[in-house]
Amino acid sequence: MTETLTKHERNLSAIIHASTFSKFVFPFGNFIIPLVLWTANKKEYDFVNYNGKQAINFQISLLLYSIIIGIISIPFFISFFPNVFDIDFLGIHSLNNFNNLNINLDSDDFKFGTWLVPLGISGLLQGALFIVNIVYTILATIKTNEGEVFQYPLTIKFIK
Repeated sequence: MTETLTKHERNLSAIIHASTFSKFVFPFGNFIIPLVLWTANKKEYDFVNYNGKQAINFQISLLLYSIIIGIISIPFFISFFPNVFDIDFLGIHSLNNFNNLNINLDSDDFKFGTWLVPLGISGLLQGALFIVNIVYTILATIKTNEGEVFQYPLTIKFIK
């Protein structure tokens, strides 16, 4: 397949994959720039069309996975902070008496061991998604520039 592809097609496809790193410069750059490059060139080159779909589908899939991890972790955080919405939790009721500021913090009220578990798990999962994004985007850029067909793992095909 390398012989039938022009250098321009390979470079453009590699740029589409590499442009997903633009999210580190401005918000949603990982969607906007590949989408613009793909839509501008998808009718001219089949290889660019395939790689543009792959890059955008992978980024949308990772966003969806990240949102799901966040949504799943919300009930754990709320259940491990039962007294957060209690007005008397930090002695706020006595703030009107400035000479007798009474803030009672009891170590039994804070369950650091229990609420750090979901925080740690969701943090590890978000970190794993970040590493998967970096590694596979670099692999896709390299393979595409060499003219090979690359397919991202864990990708839901939103654009077919």
